[in-house]
Amino acid sequence: MKNLIVALSLTTIIATFSQCKKEEKEEKKTIKIDPNAPPRFDSMNWFTAIKFHPLPKKEIYDYRKVLYNFHRDYWQTEPVSGGMLVAKNGLILFEAYDGFADVEKNIPLTAETPIHIASVSKVMTSLAILKLVEHKKLTLDQTVQSILPSFPYPETTVRNLLNHRSGLPNYAYVIDNMKLWDKTKQISNQEVLEIFTNHQIPLLSKPGTKFAYSNTNYALLALMIEKFTGMSYPKAMKYMLFDPLGMEHTFVFEFDKDKDKVSSSYGFKGKKWAWDHLDKVYGDKNIYSTPRDIYRLDYAMYSKKFLPKNLMKEAFTGYSYESKGIKNYGLGFRMMEYPDGGKFMYHNGWWHGNYSVYVHDIKNRVAIIALGNQQNRKIYDAFKLVGVMSRSYPITLKASNVMDGGGPASDSVPVKKAR
Repeated sequence: MKNLIVALSLTTIIATFSQCKKEEKEEKKTIKIDPNAPPRFDSMNWFTAIKFHPLPKKEIYDYRKVLYNFHRDYWQTEPVSGGMLVAKNGLILFEAYDGFADVEKNIPLTAETPIHIASVSKVMTSLAILKLVEHKKLTLDQTVQSILPSFPYPETTVRNLLNHRSGLPNYAYVIDNMKLWDKTKQISNQEVLEIFTNHQIPLLSKPGTKFAYSNTNYALLALMIEKFTGMSYPKAMKYMLFDPLGMEHTFVFEFDKDKDKVSSSYGFKGKKWAWDHLDKVYGDKNIYSTPRDIYRLDYAMYSKKFLPKNLMKEAFTGYSYESKGIKNYGLGFRMMEYPDGGKFMYHNGWWHGNYSVYVHDIKNRVAIIALGNQQNRKIYDAFKLVGVMSRSYPITLKASNVMDGGGPASDSVPVKKAR
């Protein structure tokens, strides 16, 4: 264990938030909004704008004890390299940072180390799209073809991309199985579109009829963000979301510029993961962030000023009921929907040696964030904490794998257990 923050004092919390307030106030003074500029999220100080009911001291103590034990028993038995943060009612109850950003250079992983968040990137891509929808740059039921004219499937809508009901197969499998790409070169988002345009790739199902998780959807959404903002996706996300929310350690990975600067990714046995031909595509992945920065985003989502109520409702609504079960997908968010009406949002991710978990439990005001840069499925165990923190859902720490019924997560791949 390298950096463990268990019992944050009220003084520390107030000082931290006061500093955030001061920094954001100074930043806001310097921001001049161009009326013709793309829309962006508000740069207000969300920590002071949103008030939560304070937790009783006994409850805080009990939560911290459980979280400390979880970190000790789940993350340290098979040591995790990564960071986790758990908060409730606007109070950070636990943080821990372990392992290394770069093993070879002996650089420790800290609270300020950006880690590849894998498919949790989809949450941020979807929020940028919803902000554009709010400002009438596009609509959810607009066809993709009306925005990207070369897109060859006329019935597919923006909503179909967001909720993974487009029927589009995953571009990674398409180009590998059909041998459509030279793996010595990195493929870009535009080239992903061109693959589908030029090779008559069959859909897995008619748009809007079935759920099929596909990274292709979010690679195309990134192209839409570029079109409507007139910026590259990395610059657009920084302008629209990261800067206004004070996410100082969050950025979109740009292969040519960042490949030698970012925290490393490692396999089970500690071998550094090599870059491959898919590492240039963004929107579906390729955002680097920290637990604290994602918590800033989580906190802001409670404000009515973040996005209009109707759009947040659309994002947090399940769209796929053709199969029985409690799992569903909204617009950029996974969710668990229980027969008694209980529901919470989450997303998990995997890319190379990076695993990620993000839980947004609105009803119980709980945020759970876990990021890791070395393959270890123990990172996914952080998801189970939602049952402990809310006491509203039938999820226990003793479950074998609540992420996907005992198997690999839906946006992960089967991996061998570390020996």
